[in-house]
Amino acid sequence: MTDIKKILVTGSNGTIGTALCERLMESGYEVCGVDRVRNRWSEKVDACTVIADLCDENSLKELPTDVDLVIHLAANARVYLSVLDPNLAKENLLQNFHILEYIRSLSSKRIVFASSREVYGPQDVAQVSEDRATIHGAESPYTASKTAGEAFIAAYEASYDVEAVTVRFSNVYGKYDESERVVPLFIRKCLNSEAMTIFGAEKTYDFTYVDDAVSGVLAIVQKFPQVKGEIFNLATGRGTSIGQVAKYLQEVMNVELPIAIEENRRGELMRYVADISKARELLGYEPQVDVREGMRRAVEWYKSLSK
Repeated sequence: MTDIKKILVTGSNGTIGTALCERLMESGYEVCGVDRVRNRWSEKVDACTVIADLCDENSLKELPTDVDLVIHLAANARVYLSVLDPNLAKENLLQNFHILEYIRSLSSKRIVFASSREVYGPQDVAQVSEDRATIHGAESPYTASKTAGEAFIAAYEASYDVEAVTVRFSNVYGKYDESERVVPLFIRKCLNSEAMTIFGAEKTYDFTYVDDAVSGVLAIVQKFPQVKGEIFNLATGRGTSIGQVAKYLQEVMNVELPIAIEENRRGELMRYVADISKARELLGYEPQVDVREGMRRAVEWYKSLSK
């Protein structure tokens, strides 16, 4: 047990944020959120969310001062878009800095920071463990913003006694996602009978259903005193090619559409599969949704929007 009762979630109206806030509420925590936009999917989460832009330091004045933990999810999270417009990465840096300054002003200086598999850069191992991150692997401004975010976390731990846990997510998908990420994009392609395009024929990632990602974060909250200072991969430990994702979705939706293959886009990794043994050992983390079932659930949720 911990003394964590009230939790602030940044990016509370995003895919992970919405699912996490709902789960925290169900688990008995008092939850408040902050996001730039209103929540489209959950009135309950929307009701406890402050609409504010964390790039503006004045927005910090709107946040409560009695929270026991901050879970910092807010970010511009599209890798290729950061290549097209590096200002998106600059916004990530500003948000990270401002939220750390906000935490520094609190009596309870605790944070769970959402990082990314991108901080590992290209790797030549079957599964990537937490100790393989490197600044030399940054291939996009987004990657640089997450690497810098982790560095700032370490600095605030050392300089201001902030207690932190960092999580590195990988291709989280499922409910509450209508974005241009590959899974909802391909679902729309299937619904509209349009060809799919894969950038990089062998591109393979560790696709993680949102409920599994949320379970990992909840375990961190519940065990925070024991795991503070740690970094965890929260994924599945299994790789799935983008081509296989396209085929799974076509099978679920009972369509057969052409799949075009183009060159990999600048800034995007070709392969990543996580080593999740540390999360298993210290958190009791065990992903429950395999990728085929996850794709079925994602399609089911997406179709429910039109009912």
